[in-house]
Amino acid sequence: MLELRHLKTLATLKESGSLVETAERLHLTQSALSHQIKDLEERIGCQLFIRKTKPLRFTTAGKRLLNLAQDVLPLVRSAERDLSRLAGGEAGRLHMAIECHSCYQWLMPTIDQFRNNWPEVEMDLASGFNFAPLPALARGDLDLVVTADPQEITGISYIPLFKYESLLAIANQHPLANKPFIEPTDLIQETLIIYPVEHDRLDIFKQFLDPADIEPAHIRTAELTLMMIQLVASGRGVCNLPNWALTEYLEKGYVQAKPLSAEGVWATLYAAVRDDQLNTPFMKDFLLTAKDVSFEALSGIKNADTLAS
Repeated sequence: MLELRHLKTLATLKESGSLVETAERLHLTQSALSHQIKDLEERIGCQLFIRKTKPLRFTTAGKRLLNLAQDVLPLVRSAERDLSRLAGGEAGRLHMAIECHSCYQWLMPTIDQFRNNWPEVEMDLASGFNFAPLPALARGDLDLVVTADPQEITGISYIPLFKYESLLAIANQHPLANKPFIEPTDLIQETLIIYPVEHDRLDIFKQFLDPADIEPAHIRTAELTLMMIQLVASGRGVCNLPNWALTEYLEKGYVQAKPLSAEGVWATLYAAVRDDQLNTPFMKDFLLTAKDVSFEALSGIKNADTLAS
């Protein structure tokens, strides 16, 4: 009667709280998702959740199946890992670099979970800001690079992790606080605080300022996200960060955040992997774990296979 896909659907529905978001994460059309849910309800003879409620409210039957999903799905993943080890895919190396200062928020929990599941895999982590990580990946010095700036390199594949919106953080009393969105010309008189990396690797330059041929009045660099927020809050400049990296500071009221343009600027974060390692069991599991942890931990991200709306 019950199938594993039903439990995965219910678990995703619980995490996302939305039929639309659930369909995106499971790579289903909304029609296919609705049909699957209706089919399950007909099989068990009970309604799973109350329609048209926000947040989504599960019925007693729905909650019972959610409890089952929480028990069963981790066991299935664990069994799949064991089977992969038995097939000879347990040994390996995963040396990675990141090109994203804010990525530690979701990457460290991913690494911790992965280490527990794959203790035999040798792991190492380095920052990708002081050297060229993608060429190092191609040479075999690295095994994975987290990047928002893919380059066409033979033998390298880019697996999308998630899409995020790039926002401008401003002080609460800033003159731009009354605007619904930011235009490139708004930054002509501003000090832009950025991480110490090349401008062509930053969303605000690549997708916003450079196409408009605009330069901010001043550039200031800061190594840490918290330092950038403190500078912005004290009126010493503005900064550009992913929406999920700003969540806690917005909730605490330290700063405000504005979209870049009326349409917004969206970017995709990728895991770059050599083709010869792409299908190894531990690499596939790391990528799945990274996606799962990201959607559990971060606010405002979207499935990378769907268009931002």
